[in-house]
Amino acid sequence: MRAVLQKVKSASVTVNGELVSQIGKGLLVFAAISKDDTDKDVESMADKILKAKLFDDDDKDPPARWKRGVADVEGEVLCVSQFTLLATVKKGNKPDFHNSASGLKAKTLYTAFFRQVQRLYQPEKVKDGIFAAMMDVALVNDGPVTIQIDTNPPKMEDPTSLGGFDTPGNTATTAVDVNDLVNNMTRITKEFQIPVELLE
Repeated sequence: MRAVLQKVKSASVTVNGELVSQIGKGLLVFAAISKDDTDKDVESMADKILKAKLFDDDDKDPPARWKRGVADVEGEVLCVSQFTLLATVKKGNKPDFHNSASGLKAKTLYTAFFRQVQRLYQPEKVKDGIFAAMMDVALVNDGPVTIQIDTNPPKMEDPTSLGGFDTPGNTATTAVDVNDLVNNMTRITKEFQIPVELLE
């Protein structure tokens, strides 16, 4: 699951010219459900959003930065479903949405996410847009502060972190690369015994 959080002074959602939801000081949360997400992902995301320390502690002099979550400042939360957060343009220029959940799964998990945010906070302070609708979102960003959270961060392309290799297809490897690689690897050996008759 992916969410983009924006600290706002105010935000609202309008559909077909009609105001659906609005909040004052708090967080605007764009949330996307991926095809691999489970209930565990939405629960983890809801908890993370409410605990994210994006607000200042104004009781300090001077105010201390990044000390309080939205609940600490009694702010509001506006959740907006946004499957396009998971789009990629790795191939060509047209967005690819294959990582996004579709249909019933997306709606079920997004609804579970929204309800979980309400349960963990104060229901009356957590507002929603309309799932799958064409929404006009207006906001007054505070800061501006915008961050992205993933429940399943992208995996490292080189989990061994050994390095020393050029890109696939390029066989140019220097002597230094090889030496560094050998020095950082654990040598594994195994003894094989070959029957004498096979050597004759």
